[in-house]
Amino acid sequence: FLVDGAPMAGRALLLLCFVALGAHGFQAPTLAPRRRSVRARSAATAFELNPLKANKPNAVAATRGVDKEPSMMDQTIFKFNKVLIDSVYNIICFLYPVRGTDRDFARFFVLETVARVPYFAYLSVMHLRETFGARDPMDSERMRTHYAEADNELHHLLIMESLGGNSSVIDRTIAQTMAFGYYWYVTVVYFVSEQAAYHLSELIEDHAYETYDGYLTNNEEKLRSMPVPEIARKYYERDDPFMFDQFCTVKEPGDKGSFSERRPRLESLYDVFVNVRNDEKEHWKTLCNLVQYDDTKGTGDYVKSTAPKAIEANAS
Repeated sequence: FLVDGAPMAGRALLLLCFVALGAHGFQAPTLAPRRRSVRARSAATAFELNPLKANKPNAVAATRGVDKEPSMMDQTIFKFNKVLIDSVYNIICFLYPVRGTDRDFARFFVLETVARVPYFAYLSVMHLRETFGARDPMDSERMRTHYAEADNELHHLLIMESLGGNSSVIDRTIAQTMAFGYYWYVTVVYFVSEQAAYHLSELIEDHAYETYDGYLTNNEEKLRSMPVPEIARKYYERDDPFMFDQFCTVKEPGDKGSFSERRPRLESLYDVFVNVRNDEKEHWKTLCNLVQYDDTKGTGDYVKSTAPKAIEANAS
């Protein structure tokens, strides 16, 4: 696989280089930043309601300090992304049904292996654009955020591995094959449309949150009887929280201090999964803001899932 795949990966990378060059018209490197009309808006901008059914469903945004209405997805792209992600998710659910056994950790291992791939893809494209001179000074903060997101997903993966989720060569092969193919797919999509690529991850993180939330509800007693893995205690309690707080870009109204200071204490495996679930929600909120406002910042209670554009009726 490695011998045969290396030339293929090299040719794919070379093709992406030509695409990037073509997109910039083979111009000489320039420091002129790409235009991001929404990046300049305030981080305190108010959004509309409903992060993953977790906040007050009937609340109404008190202010609308938004420069413009949230961007909506082209309906065709929205539907294609949803069908794609739902299909992949349903395949994983079929292969790895949740039954309250240790095999559930294999399912989470596969999910986390795939979930961290898009952040690599974003960074690959952004680094390549920089190489060709398309440097946006404001991209550095976004790149740090994506790296911190990838680091967070890595630790989710390490937790699942510590629980035996990667013990089967079949599970490892399935996860790695899916991740390899998805990496190249997201890389190409991100070259063409950042919004479409971020929307793919928004859908994935939505599924991840719902999966962990349901697992916590249905397996609370079992999880509370299991110890905290050492890698989880190291990451959530002992490591420098800088990287952790870097990816938590959307504070809830009324939040004070850093996100890492408000994490649940780890007394059992249940608390570990609560943290993992909450991390997925943070990723979801950031991705919603990227899709809708081309920005990572926002106010949590007013984040909502991206909506497709309405089809305009033809004039009679």
